[in-house]
Amino acid sequence: MAGQFGDEEPADEVDKEETVKPKLSKKELKKLKKQMEYNKQLESLDPNSIHQFSVSQAEKSAKAAVLENQLDIKVENFSISARGKDLFVNASSFISLARQKKIMALVGSPNTVYYYNYRHGKTTLLKHISGRALNIPPNIDVLYCEQEVIADETPALSVVLKADVKREALLEEEKKLVKESDAGNTKNSERLNQVYEELRAIGADAAEPKARRILSGLGFTVGMMERPTKSLSGGWRMRVSLAKALFLEPTLLMLDEPTNHLDLNAVIWLDNYLQSWKKTLLVVSHDQSFLDNVCSDIIHLDQQKLFYYRGNYATFKKMLVQKRKEQLKAYEKQEKQIKEDKASGKSKKVAESKAKEALTRKQMKNRTKQEMFAEDEKKTELLQKPKEYMVKFRFPKPAPLNPPILGISNCTFSYGKGPALFKDLDFGIDMNSRVAIVGPNGVGKSTFLKLLVGDLELTVGELQKNHRLRIGKYDQHSADQLTPDETPIEHLQRNFNMDYQLCRKTLGSFGLPGHAHTIKNRDLSGGQKARVALADLTCRQPDVLVLDEPTNNLDIESIDALAEAINDFTGGVVIVSHDQRLICETNCTLWVVEDRTINEVDGDFSDYRKELLEELGETIATPGNVGAN
Repeated sequence: MAGQFGDEEPADEVDKEETVKPKLSKKELKKLKKQMEYNKQLESLDPNSIHQFSVSQAEKSAKAAVLENQLDIKVENFSISARGKDLFVNASSFISLARQKKIMALVGSPNTVYYYNYRHGKTTLLKHISGRALNIPPNIDVLYCEQEVIADETPALSVVLKADVKREALLEEEKKLVKESDAGNTKNSERLNQVYEELRAIGADAAEPKARRILSGLGFTVGMMERPTKSLSGGWRMRVSLAKALFLEPTLLMLDEPTNHLDLNAVIWLDNYLQSWKKTLLVVSHDQSFLDNVCSDIIHLDQQKLFYYRGNYATFKKMLVQKRKEQLKAYEKQEKQIKEDKASGKSKKVAESKAKEALTRKQMKNRTKQEMFAEDEKKTELLQKPKEYMVKFRFPKPAPLNPPILGISNCTFSYGKGPALFKDLDFGIDMNSRVAIVGPNGVGKSTFLKLLVGDLELTVGELQKNHRLRIGKYDQHSADQLTPDETPIEHLQRNFNMDYQLCRKTLGSFGLPGHAHTIKNRDLSGGQKARVALADLTCRQPDVLVLDEPTNNLDIESIDALAEAINDFTGGVVIVSHDQRLICETNCTLWVVEDRTINEVDGDFSDYRKELLEELGETIATPGNVGAN
């Protein structure tokens, strides 16, 4: 194996060694140079984790990355670990950028090893591709969108336009040449004509309309486009960063949870926009509807390797179910053979060695496309039993309540002496209600929920509430309100006087791994804290659920479990969510916040989607058609 990087020596240590041994061989110099380059790459990703990763990859991949001047990424037998924890082991990556309209989703099995904030290693892989820590052909331009733009005086629109460095340089040169020409200098007229031709070739005149279209789709008003980025919140600066990436259209664009900072309207627009994407996109997302609508291929990170599937996420799920059945059958056959060999007098070591040899022969005979680069069959390991990831959310069934259950009548509300955010607002639910509140960011959806549950006092109007009503509210800050010095078990015991084993069972049902039950809340990841908060919510035995963006930090399986739990719940439900599938799966009636009030949407989700895109002047794509050509 070539290109092995581990705990590199500090520069001063290398210098000391050179004083003792002044001459290094070409091979040693080459290795040292690679180590230093890798350090710089990791430093550009995260200055605090320069020694955190160890990477190795097959020498053939390194040669191919330099010699093959083609739009393919082939990285054979690479391994990535962090402080001794393996994230990838002898995995092979193949991304063909030759096929147009290719949108690939990188998804991970929930039972894959978690390590600090790297979770399944998906983000780690994107960062290593972006930083070229893996061998990526130099002719492929790669862009990884992850950080919000710098907050300064530059308007959002200008930030997006200036991302096209070539266009900016040509425009600057044009200004200079025109100024010289106006002063009587005609020597550079030929170059000026060349600049004009280059600007036409890259469609410079269409750049600003394109940038405005993208920003508008992501929720920016005309006024917001002209505001300096320092006046925007972090979430809106992330949208500017996303707009820059979409505007540039690199050969390979990588997006990590692009819908996390978007409201439903922006998600609908992005979903529709990407369905006409002409290049290659690699995306990580837990929004299943988004993946179903835009993806043509799935890359599955499972057991520290990468597996490839054609089709969207729904197709992948069906294929994975069949694959798991085949894996279980093969595992049981292997274990049966080992047991028979041991019963016939063979030692455990001999029996397992025989099983490995049989497995190696089978792999060599039936090599799949995704294993076409593999060279490491000699290290065949015994099959492992497929692990099932079971998440089961449950909300207790409440007792019947007489109306009125919960509602607001003739409401007017404003913050302090500011303008009215709501005026003459009327809204109410009963125990059978399933309501999704929709509308762009900033119109007051979260404020409306606070008014409904009584967290904010109405300026004018009446809050109607059954005196026996118990409201279970979950919002984006619920997880942050856990006591840092408590463990999840201690939290449930203190608040609900629960038995220790019942605490563990409850937390486990919400997908919190066993080791996380007894560590401090402050040390939990965002997703783990969210599960503790949801477990807390169900223990309160609510009659009505009020959920503000409940899918943030949840994986796809947990979102499915949440939808199923809501459908089984017999109380009222009010949701604010950017997850299309959760809204549709729970059969929610849509209510839109606009013009300082709230009104029921005429039609279903598809009608709302169509109306929104028509208002934006977009051509409406048919979901799931990506890659059909």
